[in-house]
Amino acid sequence: MLTNSQHDAIMRRYSLIQADEQRALSLRREEAYAKIPLLRDLDEEAGRTALARARRLISGEDAAGRDAFEQALSDIGARRRRLLCENGFPEDYLELRFRCPICHDTGYVNGERCSCFKQMAIELVFDDPGLSKELALHNFERFSFDLYSSVPDPAAGISPRENMHRIVSAARTFIDGFDKEPGYLLFYGKTGLGKTFLSHCIAGELLRSGHLVIYQTAVSLFERMARDTFSREEASGEDSQLFLTCDLLIIDDLGTELVNSFVAGALFTLLNERIRHGKSTIISTNLSLEQIESLYSERVSSRIASGFELMHFFGEDIRLEQRILMSGGLNGQS
Repeated sequence: MLTNSQHDAIMRRYSLIQADEQRALSLRREEAYAKIPLLRDLDEEAGRTALARARRLISGEDAAGRDAFEQALSDIGARRRRLLCENGFPEDYLELRFRCPICHDTGYVNGERCSCFKQMAIELVFDDPGLSKELALHNFERFSFDLYSSVPDPAAGISPRENMHRIVSAARTFIDGFDKEPGYLLFYGKTGLGKTFLSHCIAGELLRSGHLVIYQTAVSLFERMARDTFSREEASGEDSQLFLTCDLLIIDDLGTELVNSFVAGALFTLLNERIRHGKSTIISTNLSLEQIESLYSERVSSRIASGFELMHFFGEDIRLEQRILMSGGLNGQS
């Protein structure tokens, strides 16, 4: 549950968004007025017509009178849009823009919290100062297949570059089909091969399309679940509930946490419940499936093996996190 101060912080953010968009609209309006002086006259005419309509409504006008005003406003709107298009502007150039088309940047729809409000709450509760920056930098446009060797791996029978084509294709399929059916991906392999980077790519794409995404390292995830389980505070359990119900849960660096009986049991319950309720999940780890079984239990490895699509990252450590930013973009996709 959000505290009052957290709720107020989110609502202040909406106020800032609304103010920013109003300022942007004012700038667009002045630009359009300067190029098309008649637009100002039309807007003033629309204002007078709307005011006259309001006065007639107060005095109890008949339906015919209301229809006449509506038609006059519609005609003004059509002339306005035509003028904009004739002068090289989009017809909606002077309409207020909303960052969330669902709630129109208010945070609520029919008295219920909008999905964008819920995402802001998740970002506030699971605050990670570096994550937003990473999500902005780590995207498919900055990913380069050229960083991977084209020499076939003897054990795999294909090159690391071919393998990454397959993995990126699977990631894009995961995103494209996200609203149709749940997806479960296990990214595994040694460090420096792009598992976290690709997880960030997926998270960013789905966040931008309005989905509720929680991205947690395994260390943070199980610390929060333990706190929920053993805390006596009234609000305990709510982080774990979010882990169970968010649209996408990404668990990064599984195996870096201290594994004990609580962690092993919590992991199985979390994965089992998310699969049972059709909630998509991604795990990235340096562990093999055999190591996962050894650390957590056979039932955990079995749940992953039977429910997840396994994506093995292999090749030389290319330090993708540093070098990707200097690459020329997503190359070699043919």
